[in-house]
Amino acid sequence: MARVELGGESYDMTTRLNGHPAAGVGVMLAPGANALATATLVKNKVEEYRHSMPEGYEVAYALDSTDFIKISVEDVVITLIEAIALVVVVMYLFLQNIRATLIPALAVPVVLLGTFGVLALCGYTINTLTLFAMVLAIGLLVDDAIVVVENVERIMHDEGLPAREATEKSMKEISGALVAIALVLSAVFLPMAFFAGSTGVIYRQFSITIIAAMTFSVVVALTLTPALCGMLLRPTSPHRKGFFGGFNRFYAATERQYRHKVVSTLRRPLIMVSLYAAMGVVLFVMFTRLPGSFLPTEDQGSIMLQATLPAGATASRTEAVNQQIVDWFLTEEKQNIDVVFTINGFNFSGAAQNAGMAFIKLKNWDQRPGSENSAEAIAGRATYALASIRDAQIFALTPPSVPGLGQNNGFTYELLASGGTTREQLGNLRDQLLQSAAQSPELLGVRANILPQTPQLQVDIDTSKAVALGLQLDDVTDTLTSAWGGAYINDFIDRGRVKRVYVQGDGQYRSSPSDLDKWYIRNSEGTMTPFSAFASTRWTMGPESLNRYNGSASYEIQGQNAEGFSSGDAMNTIERLANELPAGTTGAWSGLSLQEKQAGGQSTTLYAISILVVFLCLAALYESWSVPFSVPVSGAARRAGYRAGGGTARIKQRYLLPGGVADHGRTHLQKRDTDHRICGGCGFVGEVR
Repeated sequence: MARVELGGESYDMTTRLNGHPAAGVGVMLAPGANALATATLVKNKVEEYRHSMPEGYEVAYALDSTDFIKISVEDVVITLIEAIALVVVVMYLFLQNIRATLIPALAVPVVLLGTFGVLALCGYTINTLTLFAMVLAIGLLVDDAIVVVENVERIMHDEGLPAREATEKSMKEISGALVAIALVLSAVFLPMAFFAGSTGVIYRQFSITIIAAMTFSVVVALTLTPALCGMLLRPTSPHRKGFFGGFNRFYAATERQYRHKVVSTLRRPLIMVSLYAAMGVVLFVMFTRLPGSFLPTEDQGSIMLQATLPAGATASRTEAVNQQIVDWFLTEEKQNIDVVFTINGFNFSGAAQNAGMAFIKLKNWDQRPGSENSAEAIAGRATYALASIRDAQIFALTPPSVPGLGQNNGFTYELLASGGTTREQLGNLRDQLLQSAAQSPELLGVRANILPQTPQLQVDIDTSKAVALGLQLDDVTDTLTSAWGGAYINDFIDRGRVKRVYVQGDGQYRSSPSDLDKWYIRNSEGTMTPFSAFASTRWTMGPESLNRYNGSASYEIQGQNAEGFSSGDAMNTIERLANELPAGTTGAWSGLSLQEKQAGGQSTTLYAISILVVFLCLAALYESWSVPFSVPVSGAARRAGYRAGGGTARIKQRYLLPGGVADHGRTHLQKRDTDHRICGGCGFVGEVR
């Protein structure tokens, strides 16, 4: 009746590691789980089983995203320490007093400790976003303490007051400015916490971290710093010798030249107004023209290759192509490669015999120095070299910036059918779009993420004949499925493990279309009826799968931006090319591209709100509608610097820009306001002299 044997549940896919047979196990994080903690638990469990494995078996990690997380956190921690050290050195260079330098330096650990408390209260972790926010905040949080120390020292020097009285007078003068900077910076960074979608999830921690640090900085500047000033500061001589004397003379000469330039400019108000207007125009142009992107592409220590063979290619041909990929990496990129893990029968386009995939784990970053050994550079060389394999179309890809949002870096565009467009017509329009994209200098590697149509054997059942022969249609389909495709029956216990039982026709009875005639079905009268009595077969071409997006027939178009262009440029180009197609299609974005589009739409509104609130805070502080207009001028220079450096306007940069501008502008305006009160309203031109 049957042959019973133990075998694999499925033979659709096979895997190899560095060319050797392997069994791959993927581990995905549950919602809310910590990647580093999960990876540690998994590796500990694997080590427990390693000793009980049969001889000749080894365990290797073909892909481990936590390596990149660890190195990223370590780099940011080092940067944080360096930032603190540099801030202390710069403070000592200008304050030139150990006691005065110690006061702002003591504010740093206090503020960081309070910020960590807020993060713990919010349920956040120490990650690259929160640490980066602290790196940025280091320079800002000591600024408040420096303002207090400098003003106290000025009063002690100019008015001869002791430290305690000088501190009391100083706090009466500058407390308003300290509170103002907290309000201004909160207005700049708070909108980031209200971003919707993935952008909000990504940058909410950054926003809350920097706002918490700024708030604690002001609290420390209003409480701890004045107390330390009253206890530690002593009168010092303004005359310095040696290195500090030379530095002070150089700085004084530079300051005199600067004041002279300012006076000359103020005596020509028309020129000043014209320059201000020009800077405003430059700021607007740079804001609108600077290429946009969502997140930077980083070297995550791994790359991926997707191979697609012609329709109808067998599994053995796919395995041969994957072996060529392995051989190339282990030969040409041996110094950069740790592990090559290949999959036969699957890639991001779908599961089929003609689909192949490779995951390449690179060596540690310090073992492959130089930009020529980065993941992106290796992927570029692989794409160029493996294009010589005529049996397959091969693309080398880098992992997405945010795991789970898309399959790889680059854009993902959905070409949708509309207005009664058939799938065949949509396929023709897809080909037109790909041809246009191949000629565009902004785009690279544009492709349809779908497997080619393959030969398919279609079984046509004459239902009228089947019913006339006394057959039930359910019996027909069940027999066809079980005999040719296999059917799950039940479970059994094998050496303490539950395994499944499948029934399927033997290979010799389902190896060709004519074998269908060898199968019979019992009718209602108990007579065996052959399939040939009511069914026929024919060969057709068809897709492995049919994609739909929001209920519409679709084709997913993937690609990257060419060198010298941003992801925003590439997305605008593919949209323009899609709009030039004949009527019958619409478009949509998915993955990281969708998040970039949504973030771009939100950022303009939130950016405008930030600027408005900053302006109102400064206007209220200085009781003037005109004074705050001087704050955003430096934004034009910063924006132009991004453009000149080949940078792009990412979400993070858009909000760091007004934060830095507002902070420095506030400092200059507070200095001007304080000097104005001291000289009794002598006028700004008189002050700068």
